[in-house]
Amino acid sequence: MKKIFIILSAVFLLGACKNSKTEEKVTEQKSEEIKKVETETIEITEAQMKAVGITTDTIQLKDLTSTVKVNGMLAVPNQNKALVTSVTNGVVKSLFIQPGNFVNRGQVIATIINPDIAPIQQQLQITNAQITMAQIEQNRQKELIAGNAAPLKNLQRVNTELATLRATKNGLQQQLRTMGLSSTGGSINTTLSVRAPISGTISEVKAQIGSNVDASTPIAQIVNNSQLHLDIFVYEQDLPKIKTKQTIHFSLTNNPGKEYDAEIYSIGAAFTNETKTVPVHAIVKGDKTGLIDGMNITAIISTGTALVTAVPTEAIVTNAGQDYIFIQSAENGEKVNSLTFKKVAVTKGAADIGYTEIIPVNPLPTGAKIVTKGAFFVLAKMTNKGEEE
Repeated sequence: MKKIFIILSAVFLLGACKNSKTEEKVTEQKSEEIKKVETETIEITEAQMKAVGITTDTIQLKDLTSTVKVNGMLAVPNQNKALVTSVTNGVVKSLFIQPGNFVNRGQVIATIINPDIAPIQQQLQITNAQITMAQIEQNRQKELIAGNAAPLKNLQRVNTELATLRATKNGLQQQLRTMGLSSTGGSINTTLSVRAPISGTISEVKAQIGSNVDASTPIAQIVNNSQLHLDIFVYEQDLPKIKTKQTIHFSLTNNPGKEYDAEIYSIGAAFTNETKTVPVHAIVKGDKTGLIDGMNITAIISTGTALVTAVPTEAIVTNAGQDYIFIQSAENGEKVNSLTFKKVAVTKGAADIGYTEIIPVNPLPTGAKIVTKGAFFVLAKMTNKGEEE
């Protein structure tokens, strides 16, 4: 009997300890929940609000310009790029350019030497002499025929020879003009001038003095940035918002300090490779200083206006990667002449004219007042309170 009593006493003691631990755990959980609520609210006196300049107002509906954020790169159309080549093979004699130089169309940028072009010029001189002799013979045959002293076939033969020589001359002259040489058949020249096919900036010099070049070997590359384009990539869900003539504001990804403008002129009709993006093309407007073909950009496309729930941009604060606003509690704080504010998580939308669209994570009370100025002070005070606790 004594043993049974001892066992029952032990069981009651264990149960009492277990209940005590459970009650302590529940109390700790409640304490943590209360502490969490307290760190999400803050009391600020009216004197503090006046000193710091904290103001409140109701959330409003605003007509804001909706935008789409995209990435892309700068590109120059192929008709504004050119590889400078020689029409014939040769050895580079001189170079008059270096990367960064601006050249005009037709400007001599290099010279090459090719002894093989001397026979063409020599053949032209011989042909010119033969044409002169054929013309003299033609006139003589005309006189003989007029005096019935020669048959007509002699004149016909001379006419045929003269026509053949003139065709040969035209072909030789065309070859020399293509090389940039005189087609008059004067002095023989073995030095060719290589000229810029378009106006623009030298982006690369690929040859050097003494190197061999031919029609397939570029001497230099020219890029004309006057028609600089913007190639951006729009996701499928944003495509219905994109139209031609829309304005794009963009900045360089690696240098976001300056903003540029562009205007959409073409929208692609197929996805790019396996991505769910469609290429959209725009022409850069205004100042193009500092823009180069191939630069990566970040752009904002203005897609129109919409009536949205918005607050002053300075009313939104960011903490630990989350955006918040502060809502005034319906009840006054415990302190005299004080107001209680609650931190509420939101997601930012379109921004325009000093206002930003907000999308609350949880529904907001109807007619709620928020902190419109001084939100950073409220956040700092709330953060300090949490650290003290």
